[in-house]
This record gives sequence, C-alpha cells and structure tokens, in this order.
Amino acid sequence: MKQKFFSTHNDYTGLIIRLTIGIVMFPHGAQAMLGWFGGFGFIQTLENLQQMGQPWLVGLLVILIEFFAPVFIIIGFASRFWAIAMAGLFTGIILLAGHLEHGFFMNWFGDKEGEGFEYHLLMIGLCLALFIQGSGKYSLDNLISKKS
Repeated sequence: MKQKFFSTHNDYTGLIIRLTIGIVMFPHGAQAMLGWFGGFGFIQTLENLQQMGQPWLVGLLVILIEFFAPVFIIIGFASRFWAIAMAGLFTGIILLAGHLEHGFFMNWFGDKEGEGFEYHLLMIGLCLALFIQGSGKYSLDNLISKKS
C-alpha cells in the first residue's frame, strides 16, 4: 500500500504540476491561515465561512487544506492525498460557494456580481493530473518510493 501511495514517475511532469498548484495556491492558504497577502487570518476566515453557512468543521478543513496542501505538494510529500483533498475542496467551492450561478467565466472586467468556475475547474484538472502522475522529480514521494 505504501509503495502505491508514494510511487511516482521520475520525470519533470509531476514537478511542473506540483509547482504550479503550490505556487498558485500557497498565497490563498496563507491569506486564510496567517493573514498574509492581505488576508483575514485564521479566526476571521473561519467566522466568514460560518457566516456563509458552513459548519465550523467544514470551515476548519477548508483553511487547513488551503494552507497545508500547497506546502506538502510543493515538497512532494503525499501529493496524491493532498491533490485529492484539493480537488474535493474545489468541487465543493464550485457547488456550494455560488460559482455555478455566475457561469463559466471569471469576472475579468468586474461587470458581474461574482466569479464563474473556470479557475476552479483548472485546479481540479491539475489536481487530478497530479493524482494520476505522482510527484515526479525532486519530491519526497520519489525518495520514499525508492527506499521501499
């Protein structure tokens, strides 16, 4: 089981996918958890999610996944697990956070009331590709699978 979980192709594809997901998502997680990059920080983010109708446990999971998944994905540790967690998170965001009602496209020009779901769909696709491909070169998963 451990071998399947950590196994990866030793190529650059997983590395590129990991870095893309991690670099794009880390600032979002740091906003929610630490208040960096103009974010609210943990307590305020949790309260905001609860005001949006999410139970505190769901809010907690959202913050934890947004913060820890990019970190572990960048270093390539348990990337398959974190990729599925993030794909689930983004599926929930599309379905429960009102993005479906705003259509497919992002609100590039600020002329709609909200954002569509195209960005979220891209992240789901990247996460699924990482789940299938594995962490690739320069990952802890690669080191762990070589030792097994």
